[in-house]
Amino acid sequence: MSQVGRQGHASPAKGAHVRVALVGVTVVGRQHAAHLADALGGRVVEGSSARVAVADAWPLADALVLCMATGAAIRLIAPHLADKGVDPAVVAIDDGARFAVALTGGHHGANDLARRVAVALGAQPVVTTASDVLGLPALDHLGAAFGLRLDPDLADTAAVGAALIAGNPVQLVRDRPWPVGPLPATVTTDPTDGPLIMVSDRLVDPRRPAVVYRPPSLVVGVGASRGAPAAEIGALVNEALRRGGLSPHSVHHLATVEAKAREPGLRDVAEARGWPLVSHLPSVLAAIEVPNPSPIVTAAVGTPSVAEAAALAEGGELLVPKRTLPGTNPATATVAVARRPVRGRLALISTGPGDAELIPSLAREALTAADLVVGLDQYVNRVRAFLHPGTTVLASPIGEEVARADQAVAAARAGRSVALVSGGDVGVYGMASPALERAGADVDVVVVPGITAATAAAALLGSPLGHDHCAISLSDLLTPWSVIRRRVQAAAEGDFVVSLYNPRSRDRHWQLGEALATLAEHRPPNTPVGVVTDAFRPSQRVTMATVAAFDAATVGMLSIVLVGNTQTRVIGGRMVTPRGYR
Repeated sequence: MSQVGRQGHASPAKGAHVRVALVGVTVVGRQHAAHLADALGGRVVEGSSARVAVADAWPLADALVLCMATGAAIRLIAPHLADKGVDPAVVAIDDGARFAVALTGGHHGANDLARRVAVALGAQPVVTTASDVLGLPALDHLGAAFGLRLDPDLADTAAVGAALIAGNPVQLVRDRPWPVGPLPATVTTDPTDGPLIMVSDRLVDPRRPAVVYRPPSLVVGVGASRGAPAAEIGALVNEALRRGGLSPHSVHHLATVEAKAREPGLRDVAEARGWPLVSHLPSVLAAIEVPNPSPIVTAAVGTPSVAEAAALAEGGELLVPKRTLPGTNPATATVAVARRPVRGRLALISTGPGDAELIPSLAREALTAADLVVGLDQYVNRVRAFLHPGTTVLASPIGEEVARADQAVAAARAGRSVALVSGGDVGVYGMASPALERAGADVDVVVVPGITAATAAAALLGSPLGHDHCAISLSDLLTPWSVIRRRVQAAAEGDFVVSLYNPRSRDRHWQLGEALATLAEHRPPNTPVGVVTDAFRPSQRVTMATVAAFDAATVGMLSIVLVGNTQTRVIGGRMVTPRGYR
């Protein structure tokens, strides 16, 4: 077997980490492995035999892809299987590249890897994990999109997962409404005697079986004298968290003043625990009201507080006022702990022009993480297949755009994971604008771009947007016609290709004719005009005419009209605006 892949041609050094290791047996299997190494950013592992290659890769890799029969793959990995918490994910792919089978570690990446392998090879992913088959959340990764981490000491995943699969009641307890994503109907906030799902940053001793998730809700502020040892800072952090009854798994980051960000002891503590170290300007910290300001600290670093102010820099509440380590005199470090404000998630989702295949993968991922989906009824119906069981849907008819934006933002502000869906691109005549007008800094917002009506229509017509272009909505419901007229006139004089949105409806039938007349004053009579209705839907209709022969009566509310500029031509039956390359 030859060594190939993006990471070079040499065999991996002993002890070197490998993200995805690939092993092939036959000539075809090795070809698949080489292709997947490039596609996945992995590495083909060679050895004197497949058995040796698997043995070498097992302790070094996050995942293995074995290009061989599943029986052979199972026999090769069997001697190495220890515990699902530490074993790498394993996927097997047959020589015919028909099936990518997740063998082990489904909740640790194998299921997703099987799907990625299938896409790369044109195969069918085979996933048999019970929760995936039933559309239930994987407890190992529940809420991971929102920063939740499973507490390894309070993780009865098998027992709680079995209850979910059986459809038995499971109680959800959250100290605060931190988003977790969709949960099945059997998960209830009502008191039960059954298994427990808990989201808490507190040190707890819940009834069992239980799974406890730690939200990234805590900020540890640290003040330190020059040369403060890591051992003292670390011990002080531990003592402050213990005194506050708080879990270290919920620490989001350490925070300090800018002048202390390079203290070796502080940096060592952050690195050892995997916590980011965030620094703030003295002027920022000085503006934060704290219970224990100090003139000595002001004189030293320009702010009356470091530990408490740094902990509170994101807002929230102070849980542990500044402390020093008992028995250290003089103290070389101070620590305070604050709880960050709850931050919900609002995903603004683009669903494209109509065909489900054109819904972006990022949109699909955001939809699966949402516990509430808000949108126009026709757009919501388009994405129902991507929603997980337990997702709440609020669909409303056209004309309630402001109400939808208010619903979505209010739910996100309350700590929920919300998806607000829109057709085309959510940021182009879509719901992003009214939602962002209402969302403040207390809501995390993700905008997922998509294929808007103009680009979808352009693809069906050819390449009419190959040079400078603009989009203008002819609807005067929100914009006065006098303003729209000026914009059409400017586009005509600037020789822009123009995409006309909302061109015509039952009650707005004359605006399109006036807009075309204005454009015709600056275009030759044979300038192409394309009309696309219901793009990428079963009722799709694509027609082309000229400015001189265009009939506005053929256009409806579901149409978009693209008017070429003076350079636009019809070539081979397609509408083309030359870019100017020679």
